Amino acid sequence: MDFGIQLYSLRTLDESTGTLVERAADAGFDGVEFAGVDDDERTRMALSNTGLAAPSAHVDIETLESDLDAVCERYGSLGVETLVVPYLPPEAFADADTVDETAHRLDDLTARCDDRGVRLLYHNHDHELQMVDGEPALDRLADESGVGFELDLAWLLAAGYDPTEYLDRYADRTPIVHLKDVVLDADAERGGRPVGLGDGELAIDACLDAARDGFVEWVVVEHDFPDDPDEFCRASGEYVATRRSEN
Repeated sequence: MDFGIQLYSLRTLDESTGTLVERAADAGFDGVEFAGVDDDERTRMALSNTGLAAPSAHVDIETLESDLDAVCERYGSLGVETLVVPYLPPEAFADADTVDETAHRLDDLTARCDDRGVRLLYHNHDHELQMVDGEPALDRLADESGVGFELDLAWLLAAGYDPTEYLDRYADRTPIVHLKDVVLDADAERGGRPVGLGDGELAIDACLDAARDGFVEWVVVEHDFPDDPDEFCRASGEYVATRRSEN
């Protein structure tokens, strides 16, 4: 199990993607997850020079559906083998019928990705956990589709669920997880406030144990809005290093 960082966490540093890759390497990560790339050649050189992997990239579903070949070619040249749909709005999970439509939409895209030798995952927030016909919408999505997941552990917790149970339940379809810590707050958007690793209420060690017991290949660190992205990157690298040695 390797550890990476979602470069979206560092977006306010106003640095090139290649420079962010170098920053991630300096912090001790094994790889990066893209949320866009500004200079393919510079980024490719940074990956080569640092030895970091780029296992996955977040790409909005409209771009994936309309220009999949170009997306696969671009990110494939950077070593990316997994594309992640980073978000669908609450309306896509509003009731059983819309969840089923979303499931079919993701299945269609999964099949197209499979044909190109690329894996597709869906990344949850909290609204996918709203109840639909007596079960969380995410569970209905899983029942009605074969799409894989990039489970965001913080948003599972903020929605009122045990992330380790979801890691166990969907172990065979969750190769990547987002490791984000959160302070639960009913007044906050999505029911929680993202914080640095170890500063929140996520049972990180239990989650890492569950990830190892499953089939998780990559644990990707993320913070939606860090006050100091440079410090978040450095401190997260140190935190991850500690967990490597303890586990």
